[in-house]
Amino acid sequence: MPRVVFAPAIQRHVQTPPHVVVASTIRDALNRVFEAQPPLRDYIVDEQGGLRKHVAIFIDDAQMHDRDNLDQRIDDHAEIYVVQALSGG
Repeated sequence: MPRVVFAPAIQRHVQTPPHVVVASTIRDALNRVFEAQPPLRDYIVDEQGGLRKHVAIFIDDAQMHDRDNLDQRIDDHAEIYVVQALSGG
C-alpha cells in the first residue's frame, strides 16, 4: 500500500504522521489522509481540489511535474512525499 509522508515544514501547521493507505492515485492517497486529518486538506489542496501553489509532491524521490494531474496512478508500494514548495528567485 502507498505511504504518504508530509515534510516537517507542513507539520508545523498540522501534525501528521506518515500514513499507509489503500489508493490507486495520488488524489485517492491524499483523500485517505484528509479523512484522518481534516485540517490538512485546506493547506494542501484548493477549493477545486487542485494542489496549492506552495505544495510540491514527490513520488518515489521523483518530483511530480504535472501538478494538475492528481489522478495520476501510483504503484502499490509508492512513497508520496508532500513538501512545502520553495519560491522566489
